[in-house]
Amino acid sequence: MGSFSVWHWLIVLVIVLVLFGRGKIPELMGDVAKGIKSFKKGMSDDDNTPDPEGPTTTTTTSKTVDHKPTEAKEPSRF
Repeated sequence: MGSFSVWHWLIVLVIVLVLFGRGKIPELMGDVAKGIKSFKKGMSDDDNTPDPEGPTTTTTTSKTVDHKPTEAKEPSRF
């Protein structure tokens, strides 16, 4: 059981074309490209965090919450 031959790939291609049609494949690839662009844009937006050297042009508000342990209470008895 080696790799697939050319005939196997041609049969797979014909099945894909029958299922999706000629017009659906370019539309699908365009949607994939839009998704990749959106992902890259979102990742570059995350890179705009403030540097410790000085403020940046973007303003971000961050809130810190100090965690204080609570005292253990006696368990209630039913």
